[in-house]
Amino acid sequence: MQRLFGSGPRIAARQSAALFALAGTLALVGIPNEPRRGSDLLLIAAADLVLAGLAWMLPWHRWSRRGPALLALPGFAVLGFSTWAFGGVATGTGPFLVLLYAWAALHFPRWILLALAPPAAIAYVVPLIVTAQPPVVLGSALILLPVALAVALLIEAQARHLREDRERLTRIESWRAAMIGTLAHDVRSPLATVQMTLEELREGATGHTARMVDAALRQTSRIDRLATGLLDLNRIDTTGHLRLDRQPASAREAVLAALSYVSSADVGVQIPHDLTLCVDRERFEQIVVNLVGNALRYGRAPVTVTITSDGTTDRLEVRDHGPGVPEDLRTRLFTRFGAGDREGVGLGLWIVRELAQAHGGEAHYEPGDPGTRMIVTFPAASEATPGH
Repeated sequence: MQRLFGSGPRIAARQSAALFALAGTLALVGIPNEPRRGSDLLLIAAADLVLAGLAWMLPWHRWSRRGPALLALPGFAVLGFSTWAFGGVATGTGPFLVLLYAWAALHFPRWILLALAPPAAIAYVVPLIVTAQPPVVLGSALILLPVALAVALLIEAQARHLREDRERLTRIESWRAAMIGTLAHDVRSPLATVQMTLEELREGATGHTARMVDAALRQTSRIDRLATGLLDLNRIDTTGHLRLDRQPASAREAVLAALSYVSSADVGVQIPHDLTLCVDRERFEQIVVNLVGNALRYGRAPVTVTITSDGTTDRLEVRDHGPGVPEDLRTRLFTRFGAGDREGVGLGLWIVRELAQAHGGEAHYEPGDPGTRMIVTFPAASEATPGH
């Protein structure tokens, strides 16, 4: 289906091919109902199907982006022949005329729609005159043509408006992504120097000085996590997904490795020693760090990390024993910037959800009674495909 939707000359041509294929198929289906007109219907079907094949296969993207508009001309020709062959009966050709105009309106500017009006009128009205149709039939045709053109102009105006909005949003997103990426990289470079200096000062510090250096180190670590979060935000928004390197890993070892990045004195681990996950190790550790960091920051000890498996799904649960999440905040917990406050920008849980979905799983909240349960699910190792 992706080959039929979008923009550009190739998509426009393929959509016209679908219309011609539909018209040709309907002509073939109509042969048993009109055996006396079988040869005419067969000719109409052959013309439509040939046009469909040419529209689909020709390299329209190498030529002018307006080139596929020319497909409307043979379409009108087949429409005119159909009307003439059936003695001026235009019941089936009217809808096809409207469809051709609607298709052109989705892909081409207003001037092309106006330029197509004369050949459309000739193809639709001349066969009615040649077959000596009564004035009421000619009158209905003369009404249909401006109506079809008016509908096409409305579609073109709306499509143009949507394209302009999309282009504007694309430009804004490009600038936003560039600014976030630059900011995150520029922050991390001097931050590394500051952190190294503080670590050297910590070696000889005692008493109040040591506590101040420890506090500064914690804040630099927090800034580094925020910069990492901004980079992840940028990567997810730019590509729409993250490429994962999923490999079998010991669940317990992966969690313990992640806990080395946080103050884990109040964190317990309840994970079977023989449980294996199929995850991107770095991204999994990031999920654990974000969830445990949130539990320590907003909840209350003890914090427990549990992983269980039912054979098809692995379930990671991080539970604290704090006051829980307010009712009005629960619906936007995992949205971007949805749970930010003075302690953070609200990206952590959103990134957790994106990383879980990249693994083929999901992230959600459950009340702990007391406390909070943050749940992330993954396809079990037996269900997951390594490397994806």
